[in-house]
Amino acid sequence: MKKMGVNKKFMLLRSPMLSETKETAANVDISLNSEIIVIKSLNKFAAKYEKIHEIVLMIELGDLREGILPSQVDEYIEEISKLRNIRLIGIGTNLACLSGIKPTVSNMEKLSSIARHIQEKHKIQLDIISGGNSANYQWAQEVSHAGLINHLRIGESILLGTDPISKRKIPGLSDNAFQLQVEVIESKRKPSKPTGIVTFDAFGEVPAFDDEGEINRAILAIGLQDLDIKGCSPMDNNLKIIGTTSDHVIVKSKNKMLKVGDIVEFQLAYRALLRLMVSPYIEKRYIY
Repeated sequence: MKKMGVNKKFMLLRSPMLSETKETAANVDISLNSEIIVIKSLNKFAAKYEKIHEIVLMIELGDLREGILPSQVDEYIEEISKLRNIRLIGIGTNLACLSGIKPTVSNMEKLSSIARHIQEKHKIQLDIISGGNSANYQWAQEVSHAGLINHLRIGESILLGTDPISKRKIPGLSDNAFQLQVEVIESKRKPSKPTGIVTFDAFGEVPAFDDEGEINRAILAIGLQDLDIKGCSPMDNNLKIIGTTSDHVIVKSKNKMLKVGDIVEFQLAYRALLRLMVSPYIEKRYIY
C-alpha cells in the first residue's frame, strides 16, 4: 500500500514478534503491545531509524488473550516513559475473541477508568482508547455515552455485515459481500455409506456416515488447506457438505446432479474468509 502511494499511518493489530521488531520499526507507525521486552526492542530499532514508534498498551479485561493486568499499568508506564523513541499514544483491550467474553458497560467503563488514571497520574495525553473489535457493535449501539473510548478495531462487522455476538445482520450492510466460487471436478452417483473397516481419516478423526442409499456426490476443487469448512455454506439449498480432505470438498445434491465444470457458490463466515484471503492459491476478484 505504501508503494502505491497510500500516505497514511499504519497500525499492526497485534504485538510484533520479538524477532520482527526491526521490520516493525522500519515499516509500521503504531503497534499493539503487552510485553516490555518487545517495546524496548522497538525502541532500539526506532532509534536506529531515527523514528518515534507509537504504541497502544493492551490491557487484560477478562478474555485472557493479550494484555497486561490492570494492576501492572503504573509499572509499565514508568518503564515506557524511559524510552526516548517510543511514544505511548493509547491503551486498548480485546474481548470476545479467545474466551467469548462480551463487551459490556462494566468492562468498557473499567477501560475508561484506567485511561483516566493514566492521564491524571502520569500526565500523558492518550489519543486512542481502543475498546475492542467487531464484538463491540452491540455495546456501541446500546450506550448513550462511550466514556473515554474513541476507537474500535473493526473488520468482521463491516466486511460481512454481521454482529459477531448475536450473529444477526447489521442494518444497512450486506452479509453477502464475499462469495467463494469452486469448480466441480467429479460428479457421480455413489453409495452414501463407505464400505470396509472404518479407521482414522487424513486428519486423525473417525468419520461417521448415515446410510441413505445411493446419492448424487460431487467433488469440489478446494480443501482444508485453503478453507475452514465450518465457516461456509452452499448458496444452493439443494447442496450439503458431507466431507472434506486437504484438497477436496465433497457435497451431495438432493435433486439434479452437478456436472463437471459447474461452479458451486458459498456464503462465507469470518473464519472461512480469513483463511481464504491469506491463501496464495485462491484467486481474488474484486467487483466495483
